[in-house]
Amino acid sequence: MTELRESSSVRFASLVWSAVDRAFLAGMRAAAEPGRELVLSYGGRAVGYLIDLRNPFAAGRPVRRDDLPEVYRYQEREAIWQAVDRSIEGGLLTESSDGVLAPTDRGKAFLTDLFALHSRVLAERWGGQATRVSRLNDRLARLLAEAAATAGPAWRVQAPPHEPPEVDPGVWLLNRLSTLRYHRADAHAAAWQAAGLTAAEMVALPPGPAREAIEHDTDVRAAAPYRLLSPDERLELLADLAALP
Repeated sequence: MTELRESSSVRFASLVWSAVDRAFLAGMRAAAEPGRELVLSYGGRAVGYLIDLRNPFAAGRPVRRDDLPEVYRYQEREAIWQAVDRSIEGGLLTESSDGVLAPTDRGKAFLTDLFALHSRVLAERWGGQATRVSRLNDRLARLLAEAAATAGPAWRVQAPPHEPPEVDPGVWLLNRLSTLRYHRADAHAAAWQAAGLTAAEMVALPPGPAREAIEHDTDVRAAAPYRLLSPDERLELLADLAALP
């Protein structure tokens, strides 16, 4: 029975990640157009990684410069440092002598405005889905708690999601989906590293048996949180994610 449940969780991990990704990206894209004016008002490119790192920064958790290559594994380090430096020069981030990054008062104001924007947009986008959003939030809370035991370095930067009480529940859902994606991102990185590849080599790897083996290893590593869900709960999770506008 244990082996059957393990096999089932691996298969489910291979199915659910695309549904999680789709729902998260739909939420972010809904805010993209109204968010463009907000970003420009705070300096455009100076915003840098504040949107990606909104959870730790808004929660007041320290983010070290040296942690960022684990979050942005497929970017050149020089590009990462340039993005950080633009945010510092733009008055949105500050950096301590030991490399700890934190938002300035202006950076905190941007994050406050960003969460308010997400709240307005998602109240419109998912407002007619209150029961579904609530059920997804409850289920994702369980999965995130379970995922912590098998998470990697990108997760440790991003988790837990920031959940201010005054926002629409859709914001909680967006940020829980975002955080769960980093559990799989860490699993994927562990899989291609175990295969002896670099990030650039993984990006360039063509379809075929080698890539398929890495994807299967990713599913195995990403499966742990889903073991706690019953078959009915797994089906309901997929259905709820698919039904979100």
